Amino acid sequence: MKALMITVMTTALAATLATPCPAADEGGCFVASGIVQADFSLPRVAAAIARKQLNVAVLGSASSTLPGAGGAQAYPARLQASLTRRLPGVTIKVVAHTKARETAAEMVTTLHQVLQDDKPDLVVWQTGTVDAMLGVDPDQFQSALADGIDALHDGKADGVFMNMQYSPRTDSMIAMGAYVEAMRFIALQREILLFDRFAVMNDWNEMGVFDLSATTKKIDVAERVHDCIGRLLGRLIVDGANLAQASNTGAGNMDTTHREIH
Repeated sequence: MKALMITVMTTALAATLATPCPAADEGGCFVASGIVQADFSLPRVAAAIARKQLNVAVLGSASSTLPGAGGAQAYPARLQASLTRRLPGVTIKVVAHTKARETAAEMVTTLHQVLQDDKPDLVVWQTGTVDAMLGVDPDQFQSALADGIDALHDGKADGVFMNMQYSPRTDSMIAMGAYVEAMRFIALQREILLFDRFAVMNDWNEMGVFDLSATTKKIDVAERVHDCIGRLLGRLIVDGANLAQASNTGAGNMDTTHREIH
């Protein structure tokens, strides 16, 4: 009976993930191949998709928000819209927990609380900007990231890192490099997905998708950037779930008593 239930779950998940992810979902959000790709799987996201209910928590700073009622144009809301399009039949809930001027170390406390209260299947953790602005020691920053990953494991949630924004203007004033590299290193070392927002936005600027050097008080560019981030992040998450599902299917020749979706 257990083997049958697992087979049914796996088949249902495969059917859901096999639904074509429309290229239109990414609109004009062109980015160089390889910048947004799932290097590691998201097994808890895959299991949640099989249950038809995916709960996502976004932990971020001021750059995860935009002015406006309910943050409808900010990337957490756009992520929910993207996942809803990509995963028909699955109920998607994305809850944003944002607070300005918190370092990664300070955010770990919030992360513990979010994991306890929300019990998310996935946490998108956006951090790094404040640490760079305050000149926090990069080793201390990296240590805080590792503490956050430990919290995710204890809270039985998958995680996706998101690093800081890129802007030609701020890049010349704030030394981001050490913090960008610290996030990339710890993500590879601890096998956690990284949405490299810094590289994505730098690529957009170089390709002319968005002119990020222009100074403007208009909100429309920021809204389009957030929309694209939400769309691309949705693709990354579904790809990570696909990897987990493929890994589970690949284990089909193993003893079925070990074929469980965690």
